[in-house]
This record gives sequence, C-alpha cells and structure tokens, in this order.
Amino acid sequence: MPKGLRRAATALLIALGLYSLIGFLILPGVALRIANQQLANYATQPARLDRLQLHPFTLELKLWGLHLGEPGKEQVAFEHLTVDLQLDSLWSGALHLADVTLVKPHTEVRFAKDGSLNLAQLFKLPPSEPKPDEPSEPSEPFPLRIDRIELAGGNLRFQDLRPQEPIDIHYDDLNLELHNLSTLPDDNADMTLVATGPAGGRIDWRGELSLSPFSSSGNLKITDEPMQAFWPYVRDAVPLVLEQGVVNLATDYRLDLRQGTELTLSNTRIKAAPFAMKTPDGKPLVKLQALEISETSLDLAKQQVVIGKVRGQKLEAWAAREKDGELDWQKLFAGKPQQAQTDDGKQPNAGVSENDSQARPATKAPAKPWQVQARDVQLRDYHAHLVDRVPSEEVAVELGPLNLDMQNFDSLGTSPFTLKLDTGVGKQGKLEAQGQVQLSPTTARLKVATRNLDMRLAQAYISPFVHLELRSGLLSSDLDVALTSTEPLALRVQGNAQVTQLHTLDTIKDRDLLRWKQLDLGGIDYRHGERLDIERVDLQQPYARFIINEDLTTNVNELIIRQPAGNAAQAQSSAAASESKPLAIRIGEVNLKDGSANFADFSLRPNFATAVQQLNGRIGTLDSTGNKPAPVDISGKVDRYAPVSIKGSLTPFDPLQSLDIATRFRQVELTTLTPYSGKFAGYRIRKGRLNLDLHYRINDGKLNAENKVLVEQLQLGEKVDSPDAVDLPIRLAVALLKDTQGRISLELPVQGDLNDPQFSVMPIVWQTLRNLVLRTAQAPFKFIGGLVSGGSEMDLSTVLFTQGSAELDGQARKALDTLASALQERPALRLEIEGAAAQSSDGPPLAERRLEREYQDYLYRIMQRRGDQVPASAEELVVPEDEKAPLLEGIYRARLKQQPPADWAKLSDEERTAKLHAAVLASWSDSRGLQRQLAQARAAAIKAYLVDNGKLADERIYLLDVNLGQAEPDGRVATPLHLGSE
Repeated sequence: MPKGLRRAATALLIALGLYSLIGFLILPGVALRIANQQLANYATQPARLDRLQLHPFTLELKLWGLHLGEPGKEQVAFEHLTVDLQLDSLWSGALHLADVTLVKPHTEVRFAKDGSLNLAQLFKLPPSEPKPDEPSEPSEPFPLRIDRIELAGGNLRFQDLRPQEPIDIHYDDLNLELHNLSTLPDDNADMTLVATGPAGGRIDWRGELSLSPFSSSGNLKITDEPMQAFWPYVRDAVPLVLEQGVVNLATDYRLDLRQGTELTLSNTRIKAAPFAMKTPDGKPLVKLQALEISETSLDLAKQQVVIGKVRGQKLEAWAAREKDGELDWQKLFAGKPQQAQTDDGKQPNAGVSENDSQARPATKAPAKPWQVQARDVQLRDYHAHLVDRVPSEEVAVELGPLNLDMQNFDSLGTSPFTLKLDTGVGKQGKLEAQGQVQLSPTTARLKVATRNLDMRLAQAYISPFVHLELRSGLLSSDLDVALTSTEPLALRVQGNAQVTQLHTLDTIKDRDLLRWKQLDLGGIDYRHGERLDIERVDLQQPYARFIINEDLTTNVNELIIRQPAGNAAQAQSSAAASESKPLAIRIGEVNLKDGSANFADFSLRPNFATAVQQLNGRIGTLDSTGNKPAPVDISGKVDRYAPVSIKGSLTPFDPLQSLDIATRFRQVELTTLTPYSGKFAGYRIRKGRLNLDLHYRINDGKLNAENKVLVEQLQLGEKVDSPDAVDLPIRLAVALLKDTQGRISLELPVQGDLNDPQFSVMPIVWQTLRNLVLRTAQAPFKFIGGLVSGGSEMDLSTVLFTQGSAELDGQARKALDTLASALQERPALRLEIEGAAAQSSDGPPLAERRLEREYQDYLYRIMQRRGDQVPASAEELVVPEDEKAPLLEGIYRARLKQQPPADWAKLSDEERTAKLHAAVLASWSDSRGLQRQLAQARAAAIKAYLVDNGKLADERIYLLDVNLGQAEPDGRVATPLHLGSE
C-alpha cells in the first residue's frame, strides 16, 4: 500500500475513532449535563433528564427518563423518546426525521382557582427584546419533515379548579401515530389517535393533517364518554345536577385555516343514552332513555347545521310555573350577568377614560344568524309533568305518551315545515295536531283534534272570578286552524266541537247551576276580530237553575266575585275596546232536546219554586248583522204534567225591532204559584189549574199584547199576612167570577211604546186585573145567607152536635137543607166539611160507651170459653150489674197496663170498684182516637145528609182533616163548614 494512502487511511481511522468517541461517549454526556443545567436554570420545578444517547452514524437520538415536577408528582414526564435524524437534512433544505417515538409520556394540565395554567409556569423565560414598530411580513415556518411519529401508552391528566365542583379527567391509555408530518406546503400527514379513559370512555381520531397551511380532515369518534366529567362547566352556567349521562359521537370533519376558519362536519352522529338531570334541591327535571341525532352536517363558514334525523325515546320532563309567573326553567337558566375579562384577568375597559368609552360605538351590527335545518324528527313516548302554581290551588297536567314528528324544519323560517303531534292529556284526554307551520312570516295550517279533555283543569282559573265549581265536563273537537298573519293577528278556526257531561255547581248554595248531557257545535267558522259562524247547535238534556234571593238579587249575580279596582278598570277598558268593533255572530239553528230548568223565588213567603221539563224544540237562524226574525218552536212541561209551547219569531240581537211570540200554558197546577198569590192576593192557593195564552207582538218598539187567562177549579187556601197584598175580597170575587163550569176566564190586553222609559208591561196587567176583581166584588150579596132567599139570618157555617153524638137534630137538618139549595144554584162553589170534637164535652160520654162495649166483649169471651150459648155478636149481650165489678178488674189492667195501687186493697168493694171505674173512664176520656172517630162520623153524617137529602153530587163535598177543639158554652160541639172553589 502506498505510504500516502496508508497515512490517509490511518488519519481516517483516527478521525472515525475520534468521531465515534465524541459521538458515543463525550457528546451525550456533555449534552445531558448541559440539558440538566438548563432545566435547573429555567425550570420552576425540580427537573432532570436521566439518560441521553446519540448514535453518530445513524444520527439516532434517544432520551430516557424526563422528570419535570416534584418526585412522584411530575407534571411533565416520559419514559423514552427516540428521534431518528436523516442525513438528507444536509442538502434537502428541511430537517428530516425518519421516526419519532415517545413512550409513556405523562402530562398534567392544571388550572388553578385564579385561572393560572401550570404548564405556563414550569419555566422562567427571559424577557424578549422589544421589536421596532415596523410592519413585518409573515415568516415562513421552519422546514421540517417527519416520516412517522408514534406516541405509545400516554398518560394525560386534566384538572380545573375554577368551577365550583373541580374537574379531574384522566386518560391513562393515550396512543397517537402520525405519518408524513411536514411543515412544507401541501404536505399531508396521516394521523391516528386512540385515547381511553378510566370510566370506559374512548376517543378515536383518524385523518390527515397539514401544517402549512394548517388543515385537517378525517374522522372523530367518541364512545361512551361520561358527561359527568365535563358537567361542572355546565353547572357553573346553569344550576343543573347531572344524575347520569353518556354521550357517543362520530363525525367526519374538514378543517382549513388558509382563508379564515373553515370547518365542516359531515355524517355526524350524536347519541345521548341515558341522560337525567335534576335541580340542586333534588327535584327531577329531565330523564331520557335515548336521543340520537344522525345524518347531520355543520358548515362553520356558512353558519349552517343540517340535521338529517332525530330520534328520541322515552323522555320524561318536569316543568312548573311559579307563583311569580316565571317558569322554574327560566329561573334556572337566568344566571347573573357576568362581565367579560381579558387574558390578564382585568376588565376590558379598565384604565380607559369615560370619554374614551363613550366615544366607542354603542352598538354592533347584528351578526349573521345561524341556520339550523332538521329534515326528520321523531320523538316517541315522551311524558311531561306540568304544574301551574300561580292560581291559589296549583294545577297539574300530565302530557303523555307524547309523539312528535317534524320534517323540513328551517330556523330561518322562510319555508314551511311539517308537524305532527299526538299526546295524552290527563287520565283520558287526547290531543292531535298535524299540518304545516312557517316561522317567517309566521303562518300555520293545522288540523287539531281533541278527545275528552277534562274541563276541570280550568277550575283554578275560574275560581278567582266566579263561585262556580266544574264538577265534570269533557271537550272534544275537530278543527282546522289557519294562521296567516300575526301583525295584525289573522286567525281562522273551522270545524266542530262537543262538550259532554258538563256539570257546574253553585258553591255558595252547594247545588247544581248549569249542566247538560251533550252540546254539539257544528260548522264552526271563526275569524278573529271579524265574525263567528256556527251552523248548528244541538243541546241534549240541558238544565239550568235561576233563583231570586230574599234581597231580590239573583243566584247569577252573587256568583260573580268582585275584583280589585285595578282589575275592574282594566276589564272595563278591554270591554270598551271590544265594543268598538263588535264581533258578528251567526248561528244557523239551535236544537233543544229534553231540557229542563228550575226557577225559585226566595223573596216570597213561603218560597216559590217550579220546574220545567221535557223542553224540546228549535230556534232558527240567529244573525247579529241582519234583521230577519228567527223562527221559534219550543214545547215542554211545567212540573212534569202541564204542557207549555212557545212559537213565533224574534230578532234576538234587537228584540224591540220585531217580535211575534205566542206562548201557551195548559193545566198548570196553581199551587206552585202560592207564594205569589200570598204576596199579592193575600191567600195561598190550595188547588187549581191555569191555562194561559200570551201573544206578544212588537213592531219598531210598539207593543200589542194579548193575555188570555183561564183558571179551572181554583181554590184559595189560608190567608197570608203580606204588606203587598191588595185590600180586596179575593175569596168572594173568585166564587162569583166562576161560571157554571167552575172556570174563570179573563182577557187582559196591553198596548204601548216600549221606547218610553215610563212604560212597563206588568204594572198595567196587574192594574187591569185589580180593577176587574174590584168591580166583581162590589156586587150586592151577603155571606152564604145571600145565596138563597130566607137564609140570610141563618148561620150556615157550622153544624151543632150534642155531646158524644153524631146524630143531626132538626135545626141542623134545616140549615143543611138551606145550604144544599144554595150550592145547587152555585155549582162553582164547593163545600168542605171539617169534622170536629171537643174533649170537654165529648170525652165522658165517649168513655162510658166504650166501657160498656168492653163489658160486652169481656163477658162474650168468657161465655165462649165456658161453652155457654151466646148471641151472634157481643153487642147483643146485656151485662148484669153484679158481673161488671169483676170484669172491671181485667179491663183496668188491660187498659192502663198496670196493677191497681196496693193501698186500694184496703178499700171496700164499692170504693175499689168506683176507683177502677173512674180511672178507666179518665183514660178513655182523653183518647184522641175516640174523639177523631167521632169527628169523622159527624163529618160523614153531614155529607151523607147533603148527598141523600140535598141531592148534591158527592164529588162537590170534601172531607177535611178533623179538628179537635173546644165545645160551645152550652156543651154542644160545632162542626165547621167551608165554602171553596177548585
């Protein structure tokens, strides 16, 4: 080998040896010492690097054991780092790393209470020199190419002490792999990231990454991530407690920072299942089985979100309106306004003068709104628990199961979206709505159907205004709702409605007020603020109660609860506003089936009450905008049996314009009118029937009325002390007004101008009737004696009987003959016999006769037991005087139900018998039964004489209940007779 070549080879070997010595041994040691010195100088925490190794030929750098932080509490650390530098970095113009491997890195990211970040405080960096205020061109990024980056077994802990509930998240298996990462223009790196949390959450990230310019695209997937980890951020904004929540996310993304921030998400799928929240005091708010959003995309530059599908299952929500009128959800989300802060923690305007701040623009241009589109939303089996605590008694409404379908929703509102909703309401109600809705301008066309909505839900809202209780009521409807504008409101509702089983209660008197079986409203057409058309109203079994109270107020008046002055003024202003443009109303027809009503007048003594049943009929077209009369044809029964009919026509919205109504009452029992006869006539009505024909005609306010009254079998009762009663001989007038058939027929015409405030119908009718009665009563006659010649001095009002007798004597027969003649001439008169007895006169003889019968009965039974021959009846026996004393012993015990007193045993037989005899007679002398029998016998004897001898029809004579009164001074007993008319 030539000497020069040998020297060159030797020099090369020495150089390689020195290079190897420096590269393998000296340089790593020096570099490790310098690195630890720099860490000691600039690190604020204990820091060290355990080992450093460099391969001078492959340029592979390996670092072991970086520790930054207190021993055992390192904030940044790794186990092993390998960097493989390529030689082509010398001529390629870029730092080229073939492989970068980081094994088991550990990082702790901590935010303290004051917002400081631990990583920003790990090193003490020297202050940077101020740069001149010259425009500088953007610098190019350092040229770097890395063929592969691998992060294996990473450990990341994130801690944030700023929220009220600190956040502590730990990912203990973090793996990252990048291929072809480069800062050179348009170079893309393939990236894979996998992270697993201790609670089972997993993050998978695959895609491409370009650093110059920065852009990335790929796929991000989050699986079973517990929401509890990040929930303190939400709870600081709104006080909601998360009970459970797991989220899954999968999306394709594209991020480009070349010209602004361009971010698009596609094929996005988000699923939350399960999910539950409650309030801080433990009240439930939301429970959700599953909510999934899929086929979704987001475009940040366009500010657009397109949601393909939304599927929700079994959500349960609670909401309440509190006493102050706000929703509890409003209060939860209505946090205190917070001032913005700069990065250094100061207020953004700190140190700025007031003039400077005033010089700044006060308002900003409105930002472009985000557009959210939802193409297909399906929510199933939702339940809502709603409570309204504003009324004095809270109202609870249960909605569910609720199903919602919505298609083609657009938050910009320029196109309509399809909506379909069906839900249960309460225990048995149901609500369905479907159609199209548009937000801008606000329009809607919906078909709304309700079934069996419980109207009792309105009770709490009615109670402050009316003393009324809704006992029951179900609302059903089929409506077409069209909203074409909101400013002004243009709303039209068409369809049918039905209210069944309505039952209302007057809570003051605790009795029924209004009820019906079924109300059908057909052909409804309502235009807001314009008109209401109802083609047909069918009312089945309606009932109403109307009462006049003692103070002449009505039950309807007293139901209204007086409102405070402010509310009353507001109501009056609202009423005035509504009167300025009255609503046009048209009802095609009203049909009444099997109606009833009760009317009572408690201002009378005794109280008046009557009932109307079986009301059936029809009322024709009612139109507030026209003057065409509506036909009326209604029939019914008063107190079940008396028919009543109302026929004719009227203009209900202007009755003074035109009215022609004929009302007929037949066979009305006059006893129901006793309170009125007592107040105005001074007598009660014992019996009678009324036929009434009323024909009222009104033309342009001119009244022409006919009142025809036919009274049959009128009979007045006892007198009533009434300050309003007329001072007329009513009873006599009634008897004289009756014709031979026992009827009273009256005609009372009335005419006048109803526009005259001084004109009133009822006073005129009453004055006409009074004059008629007065003229009749002024005819010459005498009571009873004037009925027939020769009877004027004879008292025909009573029949006298001797003590204990029901036999008519001669004087009594003569009086009855006179009375019979008078009754024959006055067939309208009816005789009433009130049998009478007096204990003082009738008692002793009745007792003696009764004791004699007892002697006969006792002896008759004794003879039968002995087998003696007896007559056909006990009344034929003659009891010997000597046998009466022994019989009296048994009669005493049976009658008085006691033994004779013991001291009577010391008396003689005559004295003892006298005592027994007196005691038995005394017991029968007080017997009301014996006296009633005698009184009935006397009344029967009078009737028999008048029928048999006076030839009066027996139906003209009534036997009244007997009277147990007092005897005349001469001992005789007077049986009263009464004249009356039916």
